[in-house]
Amino acid sequence: MDPVSTRLASLSPSATMAMNQAGRDLKAKGIDVINLSVGEPDFNTPDHIKNAGKKAIDDNYSFYPPAPGFPELREAVTIKFKRENNLDYTPEQIVVSAGAKNSLANVILSLIDKDDEVIVPSPYWVTYVELVKLAEGKNVVVRGVIENDFKVTPEQIEKAITPKTKALLLCSPSNPTGSVYSKSELEGIAKVIEKHPRIFVITDEIYEHINFVGKHESIGQFDSIKDRVVIVNGVSKAYAMTGWRIGYIAAPLWLAKACTKLQGQILTGPTTNAQKAAVTALTSDQSCVKEMLVAFKRRKELIMNLLKEVPNIQVSEPEGAFYVFPKIDAYFGKSFKGQKIRSSTDLCLYLLNEGHIATVPGEAFGEPTGLRISFATSDDKIIEAIKRLKASLANLT
Repeated sequence: MDPVSTRLASLSPSATMAMNQAGRDLKAKGIDVINLSVGEPDFNTPDHIKNAGKKAIDDNYSFYPPAPGFPELREAVTIKFKRENNLDYTPEQIVVSAGAKNSLANVILSLIDKDDEVIVPSPYWVTYVELVKLAEGKNVVVRGVIENDFKVTPEQIEKAITPKTKALLLCSPSNPTGSVYSKSELEGIAKVIEKHPRIFVITDEIYEHINFVGKHESIGQFDSIKDRVVIVNGVSKAYAMTGWRIGYIAAPLWLAKACTKLQGQILTGPTTNAQKAAVTALTSDQSCVKEMLVAFKRRKELIMNLLKEVPNIQVSEPEGAFYVFPKIDAYFGKSFKGQKIRSSTDLCLYLLNEGHIATVPGEAFGEPTGLRISFATSDDKIIEAIKRLKASLANLT
């Protein structure tokens, strides 16, 4: 056995990345695989944002940046929060990192101690529980059900709270389900949290702009708990900038300072020209965001209509993000050529090897009855992928 640390040995590899790689491996062998596993817009970064990144290189932004990010980017983030969310932050409360995943890691490692409990609603994004493990905290998973669009209730959260609870981890719009919490639903959760002064809320709002039901609502809007809310966001999804790796947090000043301290030791600071591109993304005309939203909404309607024709699955209509999370356990126990489907992992591997579509098993998200399908791809690929899905499931006996 390799002598890796116990800390690392406790972590699970990313199922999303694993399925994405498995799809790529088959594609490299000449097989036509449609990849619906990865959470990445298929659009190119808008030209005006790319040009800002190129200009930063020409302007010699090639030296170490400040650990929490350039002042002009942190200022741009505070303006964004005021303009879009009516939330007031100072630039000192903003920390820019190498993607929202890096931002989440900073927050969790700065906040969670050994054996602290973190309430994580499921289905959850695969990385949440792994970061809590890395911090030696304890995940307390609260299950959302499809009948409530996978959203957890204030009563469920209240029931999960113990003297060891340190944080609640929310995601809206949700990866992997696309569910979106309304203002009244968030207010109900806030009223629970305000009764417990030790508990913080980490809210992942990276899909904020991919919202099919109207205005985005943040739990950070409630004054009674605002000083215990950390908002995580970034430019990856809204501006098709996944590879630029720019995320950010808005946090109480003491926690922002703690994250800066940690980041100074691990990252130094996020890439300079990517930060300059992000300033342009946040401060320039936002029509590119709206154009991409129109495409995502059309694709959502397309895939939902196609999935309604697939027998024996149940689907909750996503209100945001670019995923559907169908319940597929009716196919457990069925077989193909002697190969039995016992789990969503088995089903995903079957769909990859026989149907040549890459998805992600529900086990990775804490909900073993489902699987995640990304519709961040072209209409033609969506149509062909669901055709293959339907045919592959029909071949199970």
